[in-house]
Amino acid sequence: MTFGGLLYIQIMYMRNMTKMRDDQFAEGVKRSLYAVTTALEQDEAKYFMEEDAAQIESSYYPGYSSNGQPVIGGIKYSFTTNEGVKGDLTLKGDLNALTLNQGMKGKQGMSRTTTHETLRAQYLYQRSLMNNVILNIISQSSNRPISERADSATVAGYIKRELDNVGLDLPFEFAIVNRAGALIYHSENYKTTDATSGSTFVQTLFPNDPRNKMNYLKVYFPTKDDYILRSIKFMIPSFAFTFILLVTFVYTIILAFRQKKLTEMKNDFINNMTHEFKTPISTISLAAQMLNDNSVRKSESMLKHISTVINDETKRLRFQVEKVLQMSMFDRQKTTMKLQEVDANVAIANIIHTFKIKIEKYGGRIEADLNAENAVVNVDEMHFTNVIFNLLDNAVKYRDEERALLLKVKTRMVHGGDRIAIEIGDNGIGIKKDDLKKIFEKFYRVSTGNRHDVKGFGLGLAYVHKIITELNGTIHAESEYGVGTKFTIILPTTK
Repeated sequence: MTFGGLLYIQIMYMRNMTKMRDDQFAEGVKRSLYAVTTALEQDEAKYFMEEDAAQIESSYYPGYSSNGQPVIGGIKYSFTTNEGVKGDLTLKGDLNALTLNQGMKGKQGMSRTTTHETLRAQYLYQRSLMNNVILNIISQSSNRPISERADSATVAGYIKRELDNVGLDLPFEFAIVNRAGALIYHSENYKTTDATSGSTFVQTLFPNDPRNKMNYLKVYFPTKDDYILRSIKFMIPSFAFTFILLVTFVYTIILAFRQKKLTEMKNDFINNMTHEFKTPISTISLAAQMLNDNSVRKSESMLKHISTVINDETKRLRFQVEKVLQMSMFDRQKTTMKLQEVDANVAIANIIHTFKIKIEKYGGRIEADLNAENAVVNVDEMHFTNVIFNLLDNAVKYRDEERALLLKVKTRMVHGGDRIAIEIGDNGIGIKKDDLKKIFEKFYRVSTGNRHDVKGFGLGLAYVHKIITELNGTIHAESEYGVGTKFTIILPTTK
């Protein structure tokens, strides 16, 4: 819980840090674009001032008449009002207040007066000049093409400069669009699809223009996400180490609980095996006592029956011992097997003969149909026998006590005679569909696993599946709850 809380805090901190960096980035870009538009407006004011100054420059200096006397025509400039009315304004100087000066080569000069009237005239001129510039900007600026008002190279230079001023040194692409969103011009690598992402910023150019003549500057940053990530990359190692510690901690807890479960299973296993050993030992002990009876020794048929019982119970006892060995098998990647050619029909017939005693004890019976033509398989006889015993033993454990137990064992050829199918069916309590998907998993036990005072530990069918798989075969189960279960084993045959 502590590690989970720590990891959650780090994740939230990283999210907040990323959002903060993103907000700082956006604020810096907006300030930069605003400065760009301000610079463009200043350029436009400069343009109109230079244009008006050029128009009146020629009238500022005196001319000369035919007799050599200086003539001042005055200061003349043009203007246009908001209503579109055009006019001219001329400011004339005082000729008597001017001083004539003849040059050596006949050129005549004129010095500026410092009188109060001249200063007043210059002041009026400057104020009128500024008013005229302002009127021109208001009335005529929006009529100029946007490509002249905001030159592509100039805009790119301003954007670069302003971004550098706020410390954002990363590549960008830009475009100028009109009110309808149509491109007027754009940078070389500008892509309309990328410009719709969250990395795009829009700034109005010349905000005082009429609404129908508005233009906009759109800028986006292709590497913005990388830039944001680089700014918080110092958090990544800390996050990674915390995540590794959390995984290690969880894995350790899982191992501890699994070890505890294995210990409990070991104890259950010992108790179950003790119970399982009692039956064959008791049967062998009873048979030995019967051999001490003279009447039994004199009857050959009785001696034969007792010897058969002893032999069968010895095999059953050996089978129980093999179950003990199954516990260690799951700790190894590969089971050690002594493969040999075995006739499956013969081997299964012997197993049925031995197991028949246990089935008849519960009032059941077994039907065998062992007619596979090519039943020779390459298996480990001991493990193969244990597999069949396991399946038969499960049928007895999970029988339906309300009806007589019926076991059906059948062999048949499949896949054109290349494989043999071994079917073991019963009329027991069956398995639910949800459990049927997991019955071959290690340690998994169905909800009916505690019947008849025989507590399983989830290894029987896992062992069966492991052995059949290592013999290059397959096994699957079909079951209907309350009706019965059928296991089908398919093994390759030898030719």
